[in-house]
Amino acid sequence: MTFMWPQMLVFGIVLPLAILGYVRLSKRRSARVAALAARGFAPTSAARARSRARHIPAALFIAALAIMVIALARPQMSVGLPHREGVVVLAFDVSNSMQATDLQPTRLDAAKSAAKAFVDAQPSTIKIGLVAFNNGALITQQPTTDRADAKAAIDRLKTAGATSLGHGIFAALTAIAGKPIALPDDPSLEDLDNVDIGYYGSAAIVLLSDGENTAGPDATAIAQLASTAGVHIYPIGVGSADGTVLSIDGFNVATALDEQTLTKIASVTNGSYHNATDSATLTQIYKNLDLRTVIDPEQTEVTALFAGIGILLLIIGGILSMLWFGRLI
Repeated sequence: MTFMWPQMLVFGIVLPLAILGYVRLSKRRSARVAALAARGFAPTSAARARSRARHIPAALFIAALAIMVIALARPQMSVGLPHREGVVVLAFDVSNSMQATDLQPTRLDAAKSAAKAFVDAQPSTIKIGLVAFNNGALITQQPTTDRADAKAAIDRLKTAGATSLGHGIFAALTAIAGKPIALPDDPSLEDLDNVDIGYYGSAAIVLLSDGENTAGPDATAIAQLASTAGVHIYPIGVGSADGTVLSIDGFNVATALDEQTLTKIASVTNGSYHNATDSATLTQIYKNLDLRTVIDPEQTEVTALFAGIGILLLIIGGILSMLWFGRLI
């Protein structure tokens, strides 16, 4: 135990003074009882019982006084406080198909709104990173506890290019690892087996995409790499299964949500697939994230606890004294 105001412990000098005062008072009362006994006034059995119990209220008062002196010094104790800890990387599909309007106002804008609601819902101990991917991928925000930075990175996202889910997942793994990780061109399963990322059991990837994969590497193989690293992937399907027609550079392109690909990615990593029908979906996913709960010791002020105990002892001592003797001391 430590104290924020240790100088207040000097008031502990009142304790021996209080004890000394009570001892003197007790001796005077004993002398009066002895004088009465000499005159033939013998105490009754009930009086003798009360005499034996007379020190209990005083002991409670003195104990309360000692505890209140400690409370004055503002004590602190090391208390283990549980909290969730980990890293969540939001991997955003920013390919041209995310301009589609089957989610209003567009798929990307709907995903942004949902992601920002998700960021606001996280405990302060969760680090949040951001990856933007189309036919390539870029870490646009390293994992951070600064919610304003994370949301600003989300607001900066723009659409362009094709879609490579594999590059998006791998960039998210790089952000989680916090170090450069090389990915061979068109990697085989054997190449991926030789990629050493490390193990990150308290990390997760939230993959926001319509699932239309139009470029390599193979997303399922990269998802297997994430699974080996202990990282769960939670794909969010952005769009509708019926799809829509999108005009890109003068061409009409049909685009629809590919739930099968996203579901397979989730299955490989023991994550879960969700369809982003509204911005509340990501908040619901938070409850399913497999993040680590840790207990860290923190110095916590316990003045109120000591003050409460002291007051309780004073009340108990006062009640007993009034019931037994008709007075406080």
